[in-house]
Amino acid sequence: MESTEATHTPLPPSIYDVDSSDPAGKLVDRSTMDPAEVRQVGAVMAALGRLREAEQQLSDASLKYMKLNQTDMRALHYLIVSANTGTIATPGAIAAHLKISTASTTKLLDRLERAQHITRSPHPSDRRALAIAITSKTHDAAMDTVGRQQSKRFYSAARLTPEEREVVIRFLDDMTEQISITDQPWAQPGATAD
Repeated sequence: MESTEATHTPLPPSIYDVDSSDPAGKLVDRSTMDPAEVRQVGAVMAALGRLREAEQQLSDASLKYMKLNQTDMRALHYLIVSANTGTIATPGAIAAHLKISTASTTKLLDRLERAQHITRSPHPSDRRALAIAITSKTHDAAMDTVGRQQSKRFYSAARLTPEEREVVIRFLDDMTEQISITDQPWAQPGATAD
């Protein structure tokens, strides 16, 4: 099980300042930008850093509270959404969602069943499959703690105007595309620094 005992110390204020991270401009050419604009971009990066830190603290606390690891929590979230949408969750669907092998999925389900977080039953229409469901006790515990805290993000987005939401969506999608590692040879399985 992954450790949830990590402590999070606040980052120095200049950690996201591009002039501190890249003083010679080797990574980011900002020679045509006004210094005030560079500082404002740094403020955006710092805000994203604070969000990641808050998300990590919430994740760590939820793992500790539920006595589970991240994969377990992702599986339970999948089962909650499956139950909410009337979808029958199967071991194969869980494996595909988590991007883990069938053997790893079996171990995961065994562990969650032993801890009474899930139940397994025959699939109602496929004799070869099992239906996996989250127990009501675990569902309620997850919803009343982690789920309730995570759902507060909705209010932040709801306070924006429709136009502001479109800007945020465009910004986050663009940033996601910019940092995607799918085409980076160094990030592929088996790649190592020589």
